[in-house]
Amino acid sequence: MRGRALDLAEPVLMGIVNATPDSFSDAGEHRTVDDRVALGLEQVAQGAQIIDVGGQSGITGVPEVAAEDEIARVVPVVAGLHGAAPDAVISVDTYRPAVVEAVLDAGAAIVNDVSGLLYPEVAGLVAAAGAGLVIMHTRSRPKHKVLDDALYARSGGVTADVVGFLRDRLDVAAAAGVAADATILDPGPDFAKTPAQTVEVLRNLGEVRALGRPLLLALSRKDFIGAITARPPRERLGGTLAAVGHVLGHPGTILRVHDVDVVADYLAVAAVLAGRSDLPAGTRLADGLRHQRPTA
Repeated sequence: MRGRALDLAEPVLMGIVNATPDSFSDAGEHRTVDDRVALGLEQVAQGAQIIDVGGQSGITGVPEVAAEDEIARVVPVVAGLHGAAPDAVISVDTYRPAVVEAVLDAGAAIVNDVSGLLYPEVAGLVAAAGAGLVIMHTRSRPKHKVLDDALYARSGGVTADVVGFLRDRLDVAAAAGVAADATILDPGPDFAKTPAQTVEVLRNLGEVRALGRPLLLALSRKDFIGAITARPPRERLGGTLAAVGHVLGHPGTILRVHDVDVVADYLAVAAVLAGRSDLPAGTRLADGLRHQRPTA
């Protein structure tokens, strides 16, 4: 990614900054550029190595935001984060060439294309900048919801469709000059998938990992978790942690999450209990953490 590399031996956290007024999970919570930059910096302090900035929500059934509006939303945030946290990797959740060009100029190191290269010229722009590219599986256009239990019957099932689609798009990216080690794959939980189809893909991630690229897993607060738990987005943290636990144990995992601090704690404890990280024999709980007074 623009001369930098990520160590993916252990899971890497990607924080989320929504520069939109209509996100499904935190609409309107961070309204100004300063608020959004501050959120990204907070997530870096909590353990996120990547910050993913988005200027168009995934809410379906509404028109796409004009490209110039998306640029106006995300470029100041990207520039602010790039200046304030030069060690952080900045990703932008977009799929339109004009936006891609603008955010790469502003300092973004990854383009997170949730359309699966709907516009193949995006790959050329990424290649020219030496940036990283996330390729996501979906069978719907952006801003369109597809929930069809029979959608993947003819392609051998949803997992086979995900693998075939991503393999094809990797070829498109390579033909455009994107380096193989600059690509990340996203199986697209909830995108053109019913909750049951998403679960099937997550149960069979080994087939996606066999493509040989790191996986970006956007599990946080997703609809499939809500379908299992019957909880709205901001009450899905417990379900999110269960999903995170399910995908651990493999190198090359990037976790896109809203609650960076909580997931970082989860990963730290999980690593110690699994023996991937040590807890020295002399470690003791700090006195200031032994008790907590109730707040008014």
